Amino acid sequence: MIGFQGAVSEHVSAMERALAGRGSVVEVRRSGVVPDCDGLVLPGGESTTISRHLDRTGTGEEIKHAAGSGVPIMATCAGLVIISSEVERETRFEPLGLLDVKVKRNAFGSQRESFEADIDVAGFQSPYHAVFIRAPAITDRSDRVEVLAKVDGLTVAVREENLIGLAFHPELTTDLRFHDIFLDLVREG
Repeated sequence: MIGFQGAVSEHVSAMERALAGRGSVVEVRRSGVVPDCDGLVLPGGESTTISRHLDRTGTGEEIKHAAGSGVPIMATCAGLVIISSEVERETRFEPLGLLDVKVKRNAFGSQRESFEADIDVAGFQSPYHAVFIRAPAITDRSDRVEVLAKVDGLTVAVREENLIGLAFHPELTTDLRFHDIFLDLVREG
């Protein structure tokens, strides 16, 4: 769990519930920890702030190496922006370029336009209740990227091999299906 900023404690709690005692969660706040992780979660928060911490500590390069080695990564909201290949609006940071998508920050509006919605997700038997807070959206993607869900015609959940990108906050719900998908990838690795 990349623990620099954002809904870190909520992600830790959700992941611990999903693990049900079959593993442990470590908060990464310095370099040297990522290489020992079986999976990584990049939480929401403020993408510029998180990116600065990644650069300052050297963990950004460690995350790139881990992703290239097949380590599963689940990136939510700002995390999605950080791992994208391109950000539509100008940013003060260079995204990590891991997930072959173009992302638009705050695609649904400002904090006041935050919302919750039941979305249909590929492979899920019932809708998923998603929480969108100043959420990004995926505006373009390569053919290698599988679309898992859309809202109002905008892509909000994708998967590319070992990478899961979500525009919403799965840690703010009791529904652990995305955490379970992520943990399945970790176990397969």
